[in-house]
Amino acid sequence: MRDEWGFIDTGIHDAIVNMALDELLLHWHSEGKTPPILRFYQWSAPSLSVGYFQNVDKAIDLPALDRYQVPLVRRLTGGSAVLHDDELTYSIIIAEDKPYIPASVGEAYYILSKGIFAGYEKLGITVNYAETTKSNKSRSAVCFEKPALYELMVNGKKISGNAQTRQKGVLLQHGSIPRSIDKIMLFDLFRFPSEELRERNRRAFDKKATTISQESNVPISIDTMKDAFKTGFETGVDIELFPFALTNEQWDEVYQLAEKKYNTNEWNFKHQLRSV
Repeated sequence: MRDEWGFIDTGIHDAIVNMALDELLLHWHSEGKTPPILRFYQWSAPSLSVGYFQNVDKAIDLPALDRYQVPLVRRLTGGSAVLHDDELTYSIIIAEDKPYIPASVGEAYYILSKGIFAGYEKLGITVNYAETTKSNKSRSAVCFEKPALYELMVNGKKISGNAQTRQKGVLLQHGSIPRSIDKIMLFDLFRFPSEELRERNRRAFDKKATTISQESNVPISIDTMKDAFKTGFETGVDIELFPFALTNEQWDEVYQLAEKKYNTNEWNFKHQLRSV
């Protein structure tokens, strides 16, 4: 029998609400209050999410954040910073003890990314898996510059980014499926030793990353993306999705956590963790 997951499209919210909701979906699932979840969401303004272990002062050009009026939020998950803008974002919340969820992070990426793989196929975009990963010494602060193991590629270029964490017996994976990327803004938001190096990396980006708009012969709307990737998860991961909605009380909890945690400098900027 195919496993059943709840599906929720929470639409457009700001960065702090988006991250608070992912955290609470993890906690609620660990307490048995919610089913496994596939969530789709978008961002009310271009926003930068940094990885749980990322050193903001080292990686991010803070004056540029102010100049572009881009909010920054720290994720629960690791990895490099992601500029969320013209994209569909997804999150998966599933118990680790499900028989089809491998213990290995990489293998779990592979199983769950089958939904993304199938979604791109529905859009007429042929993707394949990255088979190698770079050493930590060569990692970039910019998510889409370096593919991780089992991330999806088109002709050697990264087309989606994903991150994962496991807490309280629950796996949270969320990822960015960009329709387009503003590479001017993207590289302006990061620190570089020199402007020459910034421009060199910006020029090289087209050889490292791509988007749905670049790979499709026809314009693709966000609604079309939602339909494709929802079907992709059902067929690729072999699950059945049913409509799921949050209660008013749950939304209140989300807004409270957003303000208490994700809207604070203590969490976003001064979180004392090791650098990537």
